[in-house]
Amino acid sequence: MSESTDATAAETGKADKAGVVDRADAAGTTDTADTAGPADTADTADAAGAADAAGTAGTAGTAGTADTGATADAAGPAGQIAAGYAFTGPALDLGALLWDGVCLPDRQIRIPLSMLNRHGLVAGATGTGKTKTLQLIAEQLSANGVPVFLADIKGDLSGITAPGAPGERIDRRARDVAQSWEPAGCPGEFYSLGGIGPGIPVRSTVTAFGPVLMSKVLQLNQTQEQSLGLIFHYADTKGLELIDLKDLRAVVAFLVSNEGKAELKGIGGLSTVTAGVILRALTAFEAQGATEFFGEPEFDTSELLRTSADGRGVVSVLELPAVQDKPQLFSTFLMWLLADLYTDLPEAGDLDRPKLVFFFDEAHLLFSGASKAFLQSVTQTVRLIRSKGVGVFFVTQTPKDVPADVLAQLGNRVQHALRAFTPDDAKALKATVKTFPHSAYDLEELLTALGTGEAVVTVLSENGAPTPVAATRLRAPQSLMGPVPAADLDRAVKSSLLWSRYAEPVDRESAYERISAAQAAAEARAEAAAAEAEAGKQARAAEKEAARGAGRGAPKEDPSLVEQVVGSGLFRSLARSVGTQLGREISRSVFGTARRRR
Repeated sequence: MSESTDATAAETGKADKAGVVDRADAAGTTDTADTAGPADTADTADAAGAADAAGTAGTAGTAGTADTGATADAAGPAGQIAAGYAFTGPALDLGALLWDGVCLPDRQIRIPLSMLNRHGLVAGATGTGKTKTLQLIAEQLSANGVPVFLADIKGDLSGITAPGAPGERIDRRARDVAQSWEPAGCPGEFYSLGGIGPGIPVRSTVTAFGPVLMSKVLQLNQTQEQSLGLIFHYADTKGLELIDLKDLRAVVAFLVSNEGKAELKGIGGLSTVTAGVILRALTAFEAQGATEFFGEPEFDTSELLRTSADGRGVVSVLELPAVQDKPQLFSTFLMWLLADLYTDLPEAGDLDRPKLVFFFDEAHLLFSGASKAFLQSVTQTVRLIRSKGVGVFFVTQTPKDVPADVLAQLGNRVQHALRAFTPDDAKALKATVKTFPHSAYDLEELLTALGTGEAVVTVLSENGAPTPVAATRLRAPQSLMGPVPAADLDRAVKSSLLWSRYAEPVDRESAYERISAAQAAAEARAEAAAAEAEAGKQARAAEKEAARGAGRGAPKEDPSLVEQVVGSGLFRSLARSVGTQLGREISRSVFGTARRRR
């Protein structure tokens, strides 16, 4: 080997170390490097490096051994991407890097634990593995002592509390991504909305739910939402507790009655038309079973921040299969949980790990048809709750399902495959690609070619900078990928220490009882006054009749008591009222809408 050749080889080595091997290859120095020595391995490595730079790393990967491929990739695009995920602190393992269709198990893709409170997005078409990604992240958070809250809409996440079942597919995936897979379950609690379905009942009072969220679930427009805000304001100032829906209904009805109309005149009033819309919306809401969701005992959201005796974070699973046909209700209820946490938690600043990570599944349902006030509340909560130590992950199909102001707050992204079967799908695909940083991949092509359990990942590094976009073959969850048996779920719920605290509803005096008592007292006074007036009228009539009788001679026989009662105006009014009520009862029975008698 000549001296000049040695020098050329040394220069090429320096270029490799400086990360400019691509430019050296492009300039034709690969040929010089090839003549630097007879070592086939070095030649193969240089050739593979050049192929990597030219975008043909797949050929090199199939032609050489795994070790040779790793050496070849060290300074190429794959090596540069992997270097962006080499964190020094605790991190969650997502999987292995994919480059040009080849899985590189020594190139691990991770998320720093300290960055989980910078929020995130898990997106992808149906059936691409979003739920398993949730499970993978949640169980690692739990193992690191971080509590997790997630919504189980389809009923298949309860298995996170049970060890997984080994199998050929899991073994193959574990080999692909260099995962040491062992079955393991997480400590967990199961909840349900108002006790509908299996789980510890989660309830909120109407007052705590607030007018903005209530307007969202009632589907009110902006004017109606403002009117509902006035109603809540009135109840707060008068000390009328709105615990359940009948309390809200009673206050609305009172404020449009003759006695209550004057109460709101000073602050804008409440029109009868708007009150009618709100009352009809409440009726429809109650017909969906919402009555069960509002009441006491109210759920204390600090229960979601618990850890187990061994230091692992408790995974709180909200079981929603029984109400999955009411997405607007449960998605808004999840927002209430998050808003309540924001109100109660103190400022924490930057932590080495979050206090809680909250997963919003089916997030597009949360924002669909939302008012401006609701969107502003969500945006503000997501922006500020980071400093309380809470991370929020939205799970949906495409990033465009999430408003831009909210999307801008999400620092961690796991994007599963998208489909482009229609023009709208193609448009959504292009919009998704634009939300990612500049990448060495052709993302538009890659996102349609990803398989189940594969995703495009970019997260925030430990210094807060976005990592390179990385196509990733994800790890397999170690917990059970499916539901636990119903009997096991019920046993876990009933054996929880929280069951005795929240299971039985409590109905104490609130706005409905106070307004009803006041109205009953007013009606009693009115009836007493009417009876007194009727008695005076009858007495005067009797006196007149006696006077006329005395003038004509022998008095006529006084009518009997029954005749007096039947002939009285009070009796005639009562008879009309009873007849009307009977007609209503019959009408409801005919149409099948009468309340059952017990």
